[in-house]
Amino acid sequence: MLHKVNIAGLAMDPASNTPIILLKTEDGDKTLPIWIGLLEATSIASALQEIQFDRPMTHDLFKNLAQVLNVHISRIDICDLKDNTFFAEIHFESEERSFTMDARPSDAIALALRYHAPIFVDERVMEKSKVGKSGEALDDSEEGKKWADYLEKLSPEDFGKYKV
Repeated sequence: MLHKVNIAGLAMDPASNTPIILLKTEDGDKTLPIWIGLLEATSIASALQEIQFDRPMTHDLFKNLAQVLNVHISRIDICDLKDNTFFAEIHFESEERSFTMDARPSDAIALALRYHAPIFVDERVMEKSKVGKSGEALDDSEEGKKWADYLEKLSPEDFGKYKV
């Protein structure tokens, strides 16, 4: 099952100084944090704030090329989580055909924003990324426990400063 999500905010992880994008289901009962690169966070923030640059940035260049080829993005799916790495698919459509391409979620989100395309997260990803009761990680590895503890301590105020 796919959950339609919206971007609830962007923040910086104080421990690693890495940007985090916070996705929230439309019904508001599930939230998914994804750690992303600084350049992708900048691209996402500029799209959210509708900032236009004099020269096209990478995601804008990709959109320009796709428009010349008469291809558009119909949606993106964050479809898997393996070894703490998220996977996404971009769904393209043209008059001739439809196709899907593998992508990093941050790039897929940056492009979805430029196309005003919906963003979906697979239920399996939500389950794999979930933190259990009492901060207990569903991923029993040391890395999983570390992230579960970190996420357990996050509060909405941590995202407030960067909320979009």
